[in-house]
Amino acid sequence: METIINLLKDKNYHLQKFHELNESELMNFADGNFDNLEIFYQSRETILDLVRCIDRLIDAATHVHGAEVEVTDGEKKEMITIMNDKNELVTRILAQDLQVLSMIEQAKSNIIRELRQVQAAKKAVGAYKTGDVVNKLDEKA
Repeated sequence: METIINLLKDKNYHLQKFHELNESELMNFADGNFDNLEIFYQSRETILDLVRCIDRLIDAATHVHGAEVEVTDGEKKEMITIMNDKNELVTRILAQDLQVLSMIEQAKSNIIRELRQVQAAKKAVGAYKTGDVVNKLDEKA
């Protein structure tokens, strides 16, 4: 059972790292810096892969050759505490994800708005654009 408890703690550790990664990148997004967006998503996916792997290890450890593992009251209390910590982390991560999506969507809207303004400006400049004008007066003189 100690193995399962250690795996649960390890899972919470990685979820905490995920939370910290989100927090630091949210500060960059708030400053309008989206340069590390691809690295940010790759890092998140790597951490999620680790969490999935830990989940598989926990699942395998809970069933030893088809028999259920016995849990003491102390272990049960510790596991409940760890699971409550995990639930709190997941809730905070979900709130961060909503912020990330909102900031990215806002930046995307700003870019689209700027592109439309540039297109409108190009059309306006194009309307005033003059072709090659040959000075015909000089030729007649």
